[in-house]
Amino acid sequence: MSIRKRISVTKRGFGILKKYCPGLVQGKALHEFINSVQPFISVWFSAHIINEIVTQKRIEKVILYVSLVVLINFICAFLKNIIERVCNEKESQMWCWFGKIFSDKQMSLDFVDLEDAKIQQQRQSAEENLYMFGNGLAQLVWGTSSLVRCFVNIVASVIMIVPLFISKSGNAFIDNPVWILILLASVTLGGFSNSKATIKENEVFMKWCEGTVWFNRAFMFFGKELYMSQERTKDVRIYQQNTIAEKVFDKLIQCDRENKTDIFKMSIYPAMASVIIGLANIVCYLFVALKAFFGAFGVGSIVQYVAVLLTFGQGIQQLMYVQADNAVYCTYLQKLFDYLDLPNNMYKGSLTVEKRDDNEYYIEFRNVSFKYPNAEDYALRNVNFKFKVGEKLAVVGMNGSGKSTFIKLMCRLYDPTEGEILLNGVNIQKYDYNEYMSIFSVVFQDFRLFSFSLAQNVATNMDYNADKVRSCLKKAGFKSHLSSLKNDIDVCLYKDFDTDGVEVSGGEAQKIALARALYKDAPFIILDEPTAALDPISEYEVYSKFNEIADNKTAIYISHRLASCRFCDVIAVFHEGAVIQNGTHEELLADSKGKYFELWNAQLQYYKRS
Repeated sequence: MSIRKRISVTKRGFGILKKYCPGLVQGKALHEFINSVQPFISVWFSAHIINEIVTQKRIEKVILYVSLVVLINFICAFLKNIIERVCNEKESQMWCWFGKIFSDKQMSLDFVDLEDAKIQQQRQSAEENLYMFGNGLAQLVWGTSSLVRCFVNIVASVIMIVPLFISKSGNAFIDNPVWILILLASVTLGGFSNSKATIKENEVFMKWCEGTVWFNRAFMFFGKELYMSQERTKDVRIYQQNTIAEKVFDKLIQCDRENKTDIFKMSIYPAMASVIIGLANIVCYLFVALKAFFGAFGVGSIVQYVAVLLTFGQGIQQLMYVQADNAVYCTYLQKLFDYLDLPNNMYKGSLTVEKRDDNEYYIEFRNVSFKYPNAEDYALRNVNFKFKVGEKLAVVGMNGSGKSTFIKLMCRLYDPTEGEILLNGVNIQKYDYNEYMSIFSVVFQDFRLFSFSLAQNVATNMDYNADKVRSCLKKAGFKSHLSSLKNDIDVCLYKDFDTDGVEVSGGEAQKIALARALYKDAPFIILDEPTAALDPISEYEVYSKFNEIADNKTAIYISHRLASCRFCDVIAVFHEGAVIQNGTHEELLADSKGKYFELWNAQLQYYKRS
């Protein structure tokens, strides 16, 4: 990667850190600036104190220097402690904010891309680099200190070291300007060797990482998800799935044993660099000692010049290290940016969804076919269907017949592969995407609740109308359970953040999800198997109150239980990705050769046997 590209990547990285971790980089830079300047202050005062004691011995000067150095160090220490505490707090939150970066990107992607294996693998790779090894943004945070340190060390050293070369010892050999080149060559060689060691070390590290990608993912899954996931704990214990994890861990350990050669290489390069740096330091010591020996400056100045010259060498080494390290983490940052730059290709539209007082809306599927990304077979094929908004529509069929896909297309989570979907004669792709999405309330079959309060789960907001929350819970059949809760609608669901949180059953969770859909008060309410987790009594309660629940909204009810669809105005029968029948319950049942009749009698026979 070119220098110009690395500068661009680094600049963008700092921009992301400023947005998601405000003040962290600035705080670390200020802390390191004070921390790096402080030793120069101490060295300067120490040199002058020693010179004063050795030469003129003015006690008032010594007291002044001592007082100043103590006061300045106190102020520096005080400021560093304050800044360090602030930075520690921000850095402890850093990983959570890094997660927010990926969350924001996930929300901005097309829904179709969320199920694209290549894109998810790209996201997973970026997350692994960031979370498992700290590569990229974390390195940029930590590298800020190194960058400031090398800048201060070089600039301050140059300023304080100038008298070393200006002062004359009277010895032509020692006063020769060639020494400047020798010293610069020595510290540069030390820095260069340190830089090469870093590059070699990272090359070995990268080779090892690339060879253990599967193991990294296995460790994340078997070490965290399998053991710690509440959803998997019962199966892990009943079927002793921990034995599988232990075998994977054995492979991980064996992998480490096989990488002893790489570990040796990662150790030998820094060791060799340390030897070269040590030789460079000897040259610096020798020059300062000889110049002092021939009387160029006092004993106290030896302390100053030796310390500053070594610090200058460390600054050069640090600069080369920063340069080499930047080349490494810019590679990871670019991988992150490649993921963050994935475009949202779904056309967002611009038309406003028409508001009609007469509620005369029509949804029409016109020659709609759809297949999922990278799939060979169509999930829906040539669907033609029209219904009026305000009707109660049931979508029935066997598992895999295309019912849920039909709903996803209607909600515009996907766009059709072929054909078009119309709202009042206008292609839904032309409507403003966010506004169109806002007209749907959906209870998906695989819905999720969150570890917030019950009211916040229903309102999906921190602020809510308490009366409306209770009304929606009542309509959804949650009233009796609500009266038993200690903190009413303010009770926290689950125990992730509150030890007094409540664990709700699958049926109760489904009622809360239904209340959430009602609270949104959207024109369309879509229920995907809304009674799947309910007991028969609760199921009957939902059926009997369905008209009250749906009110004047368009209600779309997806189910494979045909008995639950009798109250709907229209029933659409799906089979192998196509709508093969539609009509009322009575009309469909009258067709003895139809699929609905077949399914109805098959289910009726099952219930009779029961």
